[in-house]
Amino acid sequence: MRRRLATAAGALLAIAASLLAVPSTAHAQSQAEQGFHVSDGRLLDANGKDFVLRGVNHAHAWYPTRTPQALKDIKALGANSVRVVLATGDRWTKNGAADVAAVVTQCKQNRLVCVLEAHDTTGYGEQAGAVSLSRAVDYWLSIQDVLKGQEKYVILNLGNEPHGNSGYTAWTSDTQNAIKRMRDAGFDHTLMADAPNWGQDWAFTMRDNAAKVFAGDPDRNTVFSIHMYGVFDTANEVNDYLNRFTSQHLPLAIGEFGNAHSDGDPDEDAIMAAAQRQGVGYLGWSWSGNGGGVEYLDLATDFDASRLSAWGRRLFEGANGIKQTSREASVFASGPADGSCAVSYRLSDWGSSFNADVTIRNTGTTAVKGWRLDFAFPGQQKINSAWNARTAQDGSQVRATNESWTETIPVGGSVSFGFNGSSTGTNGVPASFALNGVGCAKS
Repeated sequence: MRRRLATAAGALLAIAASLLAVPSTAHAQSQAEQGFHVSDGRLLDANGKDFVLRGVNHAHAWYPTRTPQALKDIKALGANSVRVVLATGDRWTKNGAADVAAVVTQCKQNRLVCVLEAHDTTGYGEQAGAVSLSRAVDYWLSIQDVLKGQEKYVILNLGNEPHGNSGYTAWTSDTQNAIKRMRDAGFDHTLMADAPNWGQDWAFTMRDNAAKVFAGDPDRNTVFSIHMYGVFDTANEVNDYLNRFTSQHLPLAIGEFGNAHSDGDPDEDAIMAAAQRQGVGYLGWSWSGNGGGVEYLDLATDFDASRLSAWGRRLFEGANGIKQTSREASVFASGPADGSCAVSYRLSDWGSSFNADVTIRNTGTTAVKGWRLDFAFPGQQKINSAWNARTAQDGSQVRATNESWTETIPVGGSVSFGFNGSSTGTNGVPASFALNGVGCAKS
């Protein structure tokens, strides 16, 4: 159960300039070389490029067999990240090291930033069986070996909604201690800290203590996460909360939100608009598989990407939505240099329908592992089905991404895919192609 705050919050905690001190230049450079890092309240990737989360949550802990296809579908719909539910083994069956390693690999194959979260902490102090943040750290330590070296691709969300509406004032010390243990153990990843009060921070414990917690991280590499449900049912509440963080240059993401909830009706339009305006990341809840009366939060019906719910269409396709605002992390832009790829597009046109066969050739000196081909139709063409690649279309813009069996383009080699479509008016060959964001020659 999530409660609204009935009265206005107290004054914002004064913040000493020293609390927002940044790491030394040498240490900051070391972080940048390793992976994601925070600078002046912004999340940057390992290339020093601004990165804004635009993705969804996926309940891997309960639906592990669904994960490979879910990640492909989530990417095809335009997301740049996915928050993956993991279990520590205290409330649900543990997701062990091998399983987590596989999830990270699948995220990377789909060019998705992986936000891994320990879910067994949900509602600690109020929910029976929920465990402490300290116990969540034990879990991260148990799988540390498979997370080392993944700092460019993985963010670690310490524990989901780590306090309910009882004992939540312990959030500050509990979070500080968890961060300290993670850093002492050698974790260099960006860490994400969820708010208490079932993630909604109606008592403003996280809001008023975030600067202290951030300053206590020796790496200054913690992002705070607010979950927006019924507590955030007006634009004023949404904007005020985000402003409190961005005005202090404190990094914030909206780790969960929906278009409806049992505790009230969140203003998803205001949430998405404010997030876009202020450059705050968001991750919608959730891909599919919700139960217990909140099935309406499924973005895809029965894990079927072709059957998006009204909430799914709003999140992916609506104003300030994922398709409109998502930008892929630059660490995935590892394709060939300009001029070291070539694309042929062979068109078989029957008037109102057509087939296109596309071949991508690697004319460079390094293999391409994981690819995305972008192009624009010259007329009113629409893709109906594809083979050997996954396609997503937004108006005339098309993005094709590899299947597992077409993932690698060796030096001097090629991969081919095709699609069937319909058209009105004159059909034609796209004017240009870009492989992983870099232009290719036409052949």
